[in-house]
Amino acid sequence: MQLAFDVGGTFTDFVLQDDSGRLHTAKKLTTYPDPTPACLAGLDELIQRAGVSWHEIARAVHGTTWCSNLVIERKAKGVALATTRGFRDVLAIGRQKRYQIYDLQIDKPEPLIDRTWVWEIDERSRADGTVHDTLDEEQAACAIAEMRERGVRSLAVSFLHSYVNPGHERRFGELVQELAPEIHVSLSSLVSAQFREYERTSTTVVNAYLTGAVREYLLGLGGQLDERGYRGSFYIMQSGGGVAGAETMAQFPVRMIESGPAAGALVAARYGELCAQPDLIAFDMGGTTAKLSLVTGGKPETVDTFELHKIRLAPGSGIPMNVRSLDLVEIGAGGGSIARPELGMIQVGPDSAGSTPGPACYGRGGEAPTVTDANLVLGYLNPKRMAGGSVALDGAAADKAISERLARPLGISLEEAAWGIHAMVNLNMELATRVVSIERGHDPRGLALVATGGSGPVHACRLVQQLGVGDVIMPASSGVASAIGLLQAQLRFDVSRSRLARLGEVAEDGAEALFAEMEAEARAALGSEPDHFEREVDLRYAGQGYELTVAYAHAEKLFEELYARRYGMANPGQPIEITTWRLTAVGARQPVELPRFGTGPPAQPARRQAWFPEAKGFTDTPVYEREKLVHGQRLEGPAIVEERESTTVLPPGVTAEVDQYGSLLARW
Repeated sequence: MQLAFDVGGTFTDFVLQDDSGRLHTAKKLTTYPDPTPACLAGLDELIQRAGVSWHEIARAVHGTTWCSNLVIERKAKGVALATTRGFRDVLAIGRQKRYQIYDLQIDKPEPLIDRTWVWEIDERSRADGTVHDTLDEEQAACAIAEMRERGVRSLAVSFLHSYVNPGHERRFGELVQELAPEIHVSLSSLVSAQFREYERTSTTVVNAYLTGAVREYLLGLGGQLDERGYRGSFYIMQSGGGVAGAETMAQFPVRMIESGPAAGALVAARYGELCAQPDLIAFDMGGTTAKLSLVTGGKPETVDTFELHKIRLAPGSGIPMNVRSLDLVEIGAGGGSIARPELGMIQVGPDSAGSTPGPACYGRGGEAPTVTDANLVLGYLNPKRMAGGSVALDGAAADKAISERLARPLGISLEEAAWGIHAMVNLNMELATRVVSIERGHDPRGLALVATGGSGPVHACRLVQQLGVGDVIMPASSGVASAIGLLQAQLRFDVSRSRLARLGEVAEDGAEALFAEMEAEARAALGSEPDHFEREVDLRYAGQGYELTVAYAHAEKLFEELYARRYGMANPGQPIEITTWRLTAVGARQPVELPRFGTGPPAQPARRQAWFPEAKGFTDTPVYEREKLVHGQRLEGPAIVEERESTTVLPPGVTAEVDQYGSLLARW
């Protein structure tokens, strides 16, 4: 047996697969500031409902958006940076590029660490790894004493060119452990052994920023599971789509900063595989954000540098990190996204009501109108079935919030204001979908879309109509799909080394020695022998400043094919450089048997009034229970399909067929 739980900004999702393969699901409102109470309450309820005991569970996998929220909210205390003398302002200077060339009012991201918490250390290595100035241990000891006096609790160490020669960094780390053992140390040569000083330092700082809180959180959560009798493995989802042990993630928390969203892309790829759709857009809309990613050839696209908290999705506007992540576009568009009048129009998000206080209809003190309030007013949601019935929705509160804060100020009806919220959040997600498809060189009209999350199937059909996407797949239990994705995640650990060399001029024994060193590091991090290793390299044409990642085998051919697809042309014969060597240790794939729907007489619907602009207002709409649908049943829009964790809306003109796994395959 195995279980998974995924902490989102509004809801925490739970899935347990018992020894017969059956999936048991649950959903709880996320608790703030510590998500642990909701996790434990949901797990206890799920274990009891499934009729199993904790000692029977062999594997638990956890995903969370908590880490990204910690960084965005900038609430960590006692975090410092030690760097080579002369590089105190590396975070403040960053890159000279402006993410909006013609906007004179833009501000660069504020550094996570103020310069008064940056210590300069007397040492210096050259780009080839030779030592220019040896580490001054006496001066280093004085700096460490100052840190201890100031109350430093977590320290990032990023010395110049330590990705080539980590000796000074590691010795400085030893001095910290000798003189101030209470300080957690993050070394850039372990966290991100790659070139580019700003990005490497930023990655290490984020790791240090998270270390204290994440270590305490994971140890506390693991201890609570132990007290309940759990004796199985405890894994944490990484941003790159694999899992690793909780102890490893406590050391490298920067690797789990996009932990939750990554699982949604994995499960979307799985449903695409079952529906013979290897190329698709994974669309996961929850209570706080919408996440979109591209899946090609059955595998989610990944990047090796990503930015957190970008401004209007602009490259260069966020906090950069050199860790492998699924290529996600995340925007503030979820069920809790707050709507407001702005310049005579409706603006939705990016701020969210979250779970506390939540949308007005939750009855928890929220007064601002949200997307969930609008969907309730439009008749799309059942007030008694939200999150498996754990949240009762107050229709009068939703009416009041939208009427007083939107409809009256804009001089429109309640229904028009609710539809405006629904349509505007769809437009926001349409723009993000174009970023993740067209800007990656893929025409969305040639892709399918897999909609997951509690709110995803409510909006998916409207979204694909606007984009011209032909097919949309809305899986059963889509409201907890990310947790299902956690169950099937493989054990993975990524290692990288920056070593510049010309492709074709690298000695084979030298390459093998480097990969062997990286394999040893990956084995140590995993704590077990992996199923296999994947070797990759970052390549660029000589003189360029951007790289593409391809498999090491047949690297030149793969690079020129990818370069042509990404930029429209290649330059055969131009010298190619290797900048970074990458290795991924991969464990065995975890099989997850999805429940199958039977055949029989078609399920008969109930009916309620729902608002559709094609019908000029409210219309009598069939409402189906997902659990009662049968394989092969066809539904004609307008129609609504309800289940414990989510609701699916089929607008007029859309037809959907139920496949053997209960997914709705919709076309228009």
